[in-house]
Parts: sequence; structure tokens; C-alpha cells
Amino acid sequence: MLLPHGCYVALVDGETFDVYRNAGAEAEPQLLLLDPPEIDATNHSGGSHRSSPGNHADSQVAEDAHARAAVHWLNSQVLEHRIKDLVILAPPRTLGEMRRHYHGKLQEVLRKEVGKDLAGFDPRDIIHALREER
Repeated sequence: MLLPHGCYVALVDGETFDVYRNAGAEAEPQLLLLDPPEIDATNHSGGSHRSSPGNHADSQVAEDAHARAAVHWLNSQVLEHRIKDLVILAPPRTLGEMRRHYHGKLQEVLRKEVGKDLAGFDPRDIIHALREER
């Protein structure tokens, strides 16, 4: 995949939200890590998640709230015309939760989604993963 110059790459998992921007050319991307976005992941309205002994619903509720907060931030950046091209990488379950909250405008600028957990990976590995996905 070619990454347009200025394209944003969001890496999200249950606890991490990293945002990169392609400062390089489309064919030779250089991902620069941006300052961490300030998000509010305190909305723990888990809906169908219920806790009980031996049930990990509390951690799932927190992960889902984090995914929703990340999408809320991305939606706001797209609506404010700060993000014009976007790629999202997240574990499949997190990506599924995120998709439920995409704004229509975010869907318009979304160039690719990758269902992999790449949080904490080196930018070169992220670029490699994007090239592997077709």
C-alpha cells in the first residue's frame, strides 16, 4: 500500500493509542510519531458486558471504552479537517468496536484498516505490515 504524504496512521489496542503521520513520499513513507492524543476513556457504559467472578468483562469494558475514545478523537480530527487520509491498525476485536462508532466523514477519508495488533512496533514494521495487507 502506498501512503499519501501527510496520511495519518492510528494504532489502537485496548490500552494504547499512537498516531503517526507520513512525512515521507507516497512510495517511501517515513512515519513520525505524534504527541499522544488526549482522550477520555472513562465512558464505561459497557452495554452487554456484565462482570462476575472469573469473568473478564471489566477489562473488556475498559478496552471498548478506550477504542470508542480513540474513534471519538479521530472523528473530531476528521470533522475539523485536520485528517484527510487515514489508516487504522488495531486487533480485530478492537477494530470491530471502533467501526461501530465511525462518523461518515471518517469513513470517507479511511484508506485502509488492518486487523493486527501492532502497538509498540517500530514504524518500519508498521510500513511492512501495511505493504503485506492487500
